Amino acid sequence: MRFDIVSVFPEFFSVLDLSLVGKAQERGILDVQSHDLRDWTDDPHRTVDDTPAGGGAGMVMRPDIWGTAIDSLMESSQGRRGSRTILAIPTPSGVPLTQRTCERLAQEASQIIIACGRYEGIDARVSEHYSSVGIEVLEYSLGDYVLNGGEVAAVALVEAVGRLLPGMVGNPESLVEESHGAAGLLEYPVYTRPQTWREQAIPPVLTSGNHGVTARWRRDRAIEKTAARRPDMMRQLDSASLDKLDKRKLASLGWLVPAQADHPVPMNARVARAEDIASVAELAAATFPDAAPDYLSDVSIQAFIAENLTPDTFTTYIHSPDWLTMVLVDPCGRIVGYTLSLVPESDGVAGRDEGAPVDAVVGNKARKGPLVELSKFYIAESWRGSGASTMLFNATRVALLERTGEWEEPYLWLGTNARNKRAQKAYKALGFERVGKRTFTVGEQDNSDVVFARLLRMA
Repeated sequence: MRFDIVSVFPEFFSVLDLSLVGKAQERGILDVQSHDLRDWTDDPHRTVDDTPAGGGAGMVMRPDIWGTAIDSLMESSQGRRGSRTILAIPTPSGVPLTQRTCERLAQEASQIIIACGRYEGIDARVSEHYSSVGIEVLEYSLGDYVLNGGEVAAVALVEAVGRLLPGMVGNPESLVEESHGAAGLLEYPVYTRPQTWREQAIPPVLTSGNHGVTARWRRDRAIEKTAARRPDMMRQLDSASLDKLDKRKLASLGWLVPAQADHPVPMNARVARAEDIASVAELAAATFPDAAPDYLSDVSIQAFIAENLTPDTFTTYIHSPDWLTMVLVDPCGRIVGYTLSLVPESDGVAGRDEGAPVDAVVGNKARKGPLVELSKFYIAESWRGSGASTMLFNATRVALLERTGEWEEPYLWLGTNARNKRAQKAYKALGFERVGKRTFTVGEQDNSDVVFARLLRMA
């Protein structure tokens, strides 16, 4: 590949004789030539600019000088096999330069002419003309700021595109794992010797020798960094590239991957408010039948909904200090999940008369504090399997800890239908242990439940 950089300060580009770019030129991987725009002038003062048409501050670079320079450089590449010239113009008004653009240029271009503007920029007719005659014109920007000229952006383009050429980088794997690489994430934090520096040690996982654990740690850190610094990149992350552990990590950071979605979406788990009452009741009525056993009649199911899952009952729950109602909200403001928890006073037991596991011991730690009941936990069908349950449960657990923070070891318990293996598996994944059974009445029919419990503080 050949880069022809045109500027009124061609000496600026001596920096490209250094490091990997310089070595790549010596090895014939790429050819970088810098040119003085003034060499194409024909007046004694070597003038390249003039006053802006219509008035205004500053000076504008003349199209006739630029046209002569670009034509000359394009002619020099004619006849080369498979040649394709792209005209790149650094400008604050250009499109952001991305890794995907650099990858495309590295694959498609044989010559890139970089026109470095100064002053108020290059006459707009230059870009318009070359576009009209079939030359791809890339007007690009490094970011939302203004430089004195295009030289710094030209160096950036040469480095970013050049390093993607075959043979440029010693280890091609680094191009996959690095920020903005094929993984679509920012790069994980990196470390080297000494083992401890200024009382900060290298994370032990990196010196454990367990390559699988190390790879997972790095992947999680990359996801964390990207979510925190570049939510725009998270919205473009390819869902097909994410495994179950990725989705679990994303859920802990407020991002979910709905079924059939191309990219993750940001979600919000919060305490329910008065304006949520109707939506929560509607979701409760829609999701309760999914969890009911198949032996329950429709009459019994509808009777339970009519008695326990109405706007009036949720009004009581949301306004009562004894209950905590949490909701999961999608980017459009729709409620797609909810939990309902009963918090007893002091170190009491919620649901003592409903089969609460008063004497259970979980996690080999005796209960020291209240036994909270997770009375209801439902996710809309379209969001199941996306990590929604993990996100909503984590938010619920944090909110419950705020309510019970003075106690050393509070417990959380729930009952779920004995035939609902899907729900039981999900609760086990959330850290619950099976501790007993209970009988629960739905309508006029007895319903056999499995009772689960877990430490509220357990991560």
